[in-house]
Amino acid sequence: MSAADGIWAVVPVKDTAAAKQRLALALPPDLRQALALAMLEDVLAALAEVAGLAGRLLVTTDPAAIELARRYRAECMAEGAADGHSGAVGAAARRLSGDGRAGMLTLPGDIPLVTAGEIAQLLAAHRPAPSFTIAPSHDEKGSNAIIVSPPDAVPLRFGDDSFLPHLAAAETRGIAPSVLHLPGIALDIDNPVDLAHFAGLGSRTRAGLWLAQNPIWRDAMPPHAG
Repeated sequence: MSAADGIWAVVPVKDTAAAKQRLALALPPDLRQALALAMLEDVLAALAEVAGLAGRLLVTTDPAAIELARRYRAECMAEGAADGHSGAVGAAARRLSGDGRAGMLTLPGDIPLVTAGEIAQLLAAHRPAPSFTIAPSHDEKGSNAIIVSPPDAVPLRFGDDSFLPHLAAAETRGIAPSVLHLPGIALDIDNPVDLAHFAGLGSRTRAGLWLAQNPIWRDAMPPHAG
């Protein structure tokens, strides 16, 4: 049995109708929702291709996200869904721990360039429990993917500057963190600059194709974003 056996993937998803407020100047609410769902589907599709996961779990009450979860054979839970990113992940960690699951991989729904190969790299690098593996955001401030075994071994608190605090939290628990820099996982789409950079890559992801088909967002880009 490898250290990756028994790990569940957890994706917290807030109300997609109010998603991505920092993109409000670039996209109206209906288009922000469409983009959020396209990115989420990219994440779910990547997770569905990973053979080493024991299961996939969305923390959400959003009907459109729940429908996507069904399509990709992921489970859903409502507990913690209204408590922000940290609250949602914490609720999932408690559930998985209570169910006796070996570990939890958590990642957001706005990293459309993530691949099954990158997720497999994370799983391969993950050590036997107690263990902590992390892939930071492109600016090395955020925490874009974390594996923790057992699921509640390290308290997780997400935010714009969570990477270094997460390393410290693992070390406080006596766990030496493993750090991987993975370009697909690293690019989360939070603001117009991220959006313009992602669009410029011309990726064939669902989100990339959606942006190419809906160029309205370009008109609202600040001059430095492109």
